[in-house]
Order: sequence, then C-alpha cells, then structure tokens
Amino acid sequence: MKKLKRKWLLYALTGILVMGFGFSVMGEALIAKASGKSFVNWFLVGTAGLALIFAGLSVFGQAVVYKSILDQNKNGL
Repeated sequence: MKKLKRKWLLYALTGILVMGFGFSVMGEALIAKASGKSFVNWFLVGTAGLALIFAGLSVFGQAVVYKSILDQNKNGL
C-alpha cells in the first residue's frame, strides 16, 4: 500500500511538471512565431512543446489509475 502511494505521488508530480514545462516550451514557440522567426524554428519548438504536454498528460493519467487503485483498496472493493 505504501509503495502504491509513493508511485501515485511520483507519477502525479512528474506529470504536472512535464505538462508545465511543455506549456512553457509552447509559449516560446508562440513568441518565436510572433517575432517572425523562421517556420522551421517555431514549428519544431512547438511540436516539442506539444509532445511534452501530451507526455505529461499520459504520466498524470497513470497517476489517476494508481489513485483509483488506492481508493478501491481503502474502501475494500
């Protein structure tokens, strides 16, 4: 039970941090586009930002799975 709770916390925090970093990278891509930088520059940075956002979302989704297992164990289901 303690190991599962530690996994839940690790996945939740990691997912939130990766999503936040992805939003920051995406913001940099938007700034680069608005500044008139080359297409390749802002496109690649924006794509990396989107990949980070979705990766963080997947990690956070796994944290939700662990939390539901914890709740089921707690309630005796």
